[in-house]
Amino acid sequence: MQKTQQILIIGSVWPEPNSSAAGSRMMQLIEAFQQQKWQITFCSAASESDFMFDWKSLGITKTNIELNNSSFDSFVEQLQPSMVVFDRFMTEEQFGWRVAEKCPNALRILDTIDLHCLRVGRQTAFYENRKFSNEDLLLSSVAKREVASIFRCDVSLLISEIEMDILVNFFKIPNSLLYYLPFMFNAIDSEATESWSSFEERSNFISIGNFLHEPNWNAVCYLKESIWPLIRKKLPQAELHIYGAYASQKVTEMHQPKTGFCIMGRAEDAKNVVRQARLCLAPLQFGAGLKGKLVEAMQCGTPSVTTDIGAEAMHGKLEWSGIIANGAEEIVAAAVELYTNEATWEQAQKKGIEIINTIYSKKNLSPKFIERLLDTQNNLLKHRTANFMGAMLMHHTAASTKYMSRWIEIKNKRSIAT
Repeated sequence: MQKTQQILIIGSVWPEPNSSAAGSRMMQLIEAFQQQKWQITFCSAASESDFMFDWKSLGITKTNIELNNSSFDSFVEQLQPSMVVFDRFMTEEQFGWRVAEKCPNALRILDTIDLHCLRVGRQTAFYENRKFSNEDLLLSSVAKREVASIFRCDVSLLISEIEMDILVNFFKIPNSLLYYLPFMFNAIDSEATESWSSFEERSNFISIGNFLHEPNWNAVCYLKESIWPLIRKKLPQAELHIYGAYASQKVTEMHQPKTGFCIMGRAEDAKNVVRQARLCLAPLQFGAGLKGKLVEAMQCGTPSVTTDIGAEAMHGKLEWSGIIANGAEEIVAAAVELYTNEATWEQAQKKGIEIINTIYSKKNLSPKFIERLLDTQNNLLKHRTANFMGAMLMHHTAASTKYMSRWIEIKNKRSIAT
């Protein structure tokens, strides 16, 4: 009989499932744990928000923690979790050494969300108007920190097969430390598809994504400056509705209803607005990981036009649920074709169903994920003995972080005292 696990999740933020793909991803992990009847405690040093997940209804214990404070040591030592999930590598940097000291037998799991060094590297290359190559990562401080964190953990979850390949073949990280786990969704069945609006019942374009995420903001600028004016000339009655959380003044100033370019702000029900749109536009010029907006579009029966970066690692060897295009003119031609051709649109919709049901099947992915965690946990000593690099990095890198954290804590106490 499987023992009850005590899971501690240390969040870099309090998850907002309706604001970002990262928030949805965290809730998928929580659901997988809860299906096993495991006890879950979620803690974070971040500020709370009005849009964070409803932890009470989920039966999750919520705890606020502090950075650079030994109170976390007492908290985790008393809890004694059997598994600890770090939300992004920055969280592991802050708390990994504390967990290793106070709960040495706890399985340490890193959820990368996406490979940050890849996203940052591509973003830098884009703004410097040059082509990105993996060799850029060798000079990246983010890559050094992120890869060190992966080595220090027992299992790191990768959402993209492209990123798995980079870590294994470029950074030479052993497969035994990595686990490919994309988004996990219920299958799209006939009941779901019958509830979808038809081609004729839908209207307008949609773009959706958290405005704090630089690839999303850049895509909105690209739409405004280069793509939408050309689409509007060909489809003068169409509108582009742009949704996203945390719209700043520079975003809202783009709102121009007369030209059909409409900034709609946060969507209370993202899937509801995506279901009403005829086409999703996601002209991403850099980024990494999987794109929540595009899987959400497929779940809603809404075909999309995106770039190679947008579709990267999203559909395996299956055909895309829409059209992959690069360059403004090519994107415009693809958008007009899908928006006006019902037969092409319906075929794209069917391809989206196949992608979701084949690649993102929760029924297939979740049990294998749990099996991998339990197998690593049951062979933890052998697993860690084979990871000398991780042990060395925990000894040196974490030690330096430890003493810096202790110094900050003492400094903060002195500051309060004076």
